[in-house]
Amino acid sequence: MEQTPMTARGEQLLRDELERLKTQERPRITAAIAEARSHGDLSENAEYDAAKEEQGLCEARIKDIESKLATANIIDVTKLAHGGPLKVVFGCTVTLIDVDTDEEITYKIVGEDEADIENNLMSYKTPIAKGLLGKVEGDEVAIKIPKGTVTYEVAEVKYIAWCPGNTPHPSTLQRWNCCHCYMAVPVVPRQLSVTWQCQVAGATFWNLPLGQ
Repeated sequence: MEQTPMTARGEQLLRDELERLKTQERPRITAAIAEARSHGDLSENAEYDAAKEEQGLCEARIKDIESKLATANIIDVTKLAHGGPLKVVFGCTVTLIDVDTDEEITYKIVGEDEADIENNLMSYKTPIAKGLLGKVEGDEVAIKIPKGTVTYEVAEVKYIAWCPGNTPHPSTLQRWNCCHCYMAVPVVPRQLSVTWQCQVAGATFWNLPLGQ
């Protein structure tokens, strides 16, 4: 059976979505179907048809998530054995420089369901991610994309752990509390991710800014 690669954060997002679908969306849709049935003739009942369609989509997504979790391969880049320069791999954070424009951009390579290009979370199945896999700092790679070919220099590769227990700092919505040392971590909205050095765990962690 083919495995489904995902980060620890990606797995948690799927489990959270599955819980919401089963405990909130499924009962709500069932109630909507019952309400629509009470209105009489189902052959001309638009509310019933809409609820049944929504039910089908909900159940399909539940099956999809359950299948992915059953075949999940949770990858923590910080636990990967490596020697020499860090390579671009699933779960890493990579900074690129467009050779033609000198524009710099940073991506984190993640699973399909976790991908969010607005927050620079790139699916490992995209042409750019596929072209970068295995490369190291200093490498140049030409990648074919829908708009043509773009050449990137790999400027930096980082292996950063995800901190799952972050909670908003009570004094302001612009801070996190580290789940290990409870240090208040400043947040810059719309940046790729928040990173900090935890003295208790002795490691660097990351998470998305609040509201993302």
